[in-house]
Amino acid sequence: MTAAASTFHATEAWAAEEDRRDPLAWTREEFVLPRDSDGTPLVYLSGNSLGLMPKAVPDLVRAELEDWARHGVEGHFDARTPWYAYHEQFREPLARLAGAHPDEVVAMNGLTVNLHLMMVSFYRPAGARRLILIEDSAFPSDRYAVATHLRARGQDAKECLLVARPRAGEPTLRPEDLESLLARRGEEIALVLLSGVQYYTGQCFPMERITETAQRAGCVVGFDLAHAIGNVELALHRWGVDFAVWCSYKYLNAGPGAVAGCFVHRRHGENPDLPRFAGWWGNDPATRFRMHLNEDFVPRPGADGWQLSNPPVLAMTPLRASLALFDRAGLPALRQKAGRLTGYLEFLVDQRASAGLELLTPRDPVQRGCQLSYRVRSGGPAVLDALRSHGVVADLRQPDVIRLAPVPLYTTFSDVRRAALALIESCA
Repeated sequence: MTAAASTFHATEAWAAEEDRRDPLAWTREEFVLPRDSDGTPLVYLSGNSLGLMPKAVPDLVRAELEDWARHGVEGHFDARTPWYAYHEQFREPLARLAGAHPDEVVAMNGLTVNLHLMMVSFYRPAGARRLILIEDSAFPSDRYAVATHLRARGQDAKECLLVARPRAGEPTLRPEDLESLLARRGEEIALVLLSGVQYYTGQCFPMERITETAQRAGCVVGFDLAHAIGNVELALHRWGVDFAVWCSYKYLNAGPGAVAGCFVHRRHGENPDLPRFAGWWGNDPATRFRMHLNEDFVPRPGADGWQLSNPPVLAMTPLRASLALFDRAGLPALRQKAGRLTGYLEFLVDQRASAGLELLTPRDPVQRGCQLSYRVRSGGPAVLDALRSHGVVADLRQPDVIRLAPVPLYTTFSDVRRAALALIESCA
């Protein structure tokens, strides 16, 4: 038993007391909690797929609709939050979550669109250096994007896609194995593209260590932070990461299909000659409305220079509510609470080893976010249905992996206890 586990107790009273003493308990009241048919709040552990709605969202969206109705096109400059510079309000809060300078981040597009845009600029095959390194069981959209991008760039996807796999019988990649792979084949790798937190296993990769090793081998480094931003602490600028992309509908709670985000390190953002796809919103905003009079594209410095189209205001608005909560709570405090919640879930499930649950997520808290992935012995769909019958919302990755994410913004210790007992009973 670890030192942290020794502080946990399985009783209902202990969980309730932890909730009473929780300095972040107020954040739960800022969200709309899904409820069961009898009106009881559900135990919602699927924030790693879709975060819950902050209560402030409807009023914020309503204000934009009112401004649209009142001003029409003049809302670009006369709305309460003018649309022309709407995306700029997200720079500083996103930079705080990403560990970046404000000019290095931008809210735009969807994650996979941003990934393609980044590969246009940062996948530069030359000579023997043509490979893109990804991890085994990468999120499907990433793999599809990389394979099709390779083909579109005239490369053989089968030859140029290098997959890092765990050792036989192990669910996660060892960092030293990644380093060994980079040492052996670094001269062939043009781009290292890994998850920050692996969506399937919940493993948090050592991003600083990977970046240093890969760049020493001459590789460009990018990360998919869909499951990392708002979940773990990041320092993208200090780590020297070349680029990163993320979505905002998981831990950033911005709603289904919400606008995504992108990081470009300042050393690249200040290089106007870097190849890229262009659109009018990446132009200098001072001359953007000259329209056809701007015959040549001149990228704005920083990540803004990769924008294509004007910001989707209604899709961005919910992000205002969520980022305000992150700023009030502070990611370090949320990260600390997440460690306690996932540790408590692990502790409770470990009490019933006979339930036939195999933890795929690393047990070291440093190597994971606020998600635990369990392989179940019995049928995955049946376990998922059983959890739902107990008022627990989790998710299944076929055929047999149940993922549970105790998001610290709205999950309680009592929720975790209830979910653990339901999981054990469902698998017994």
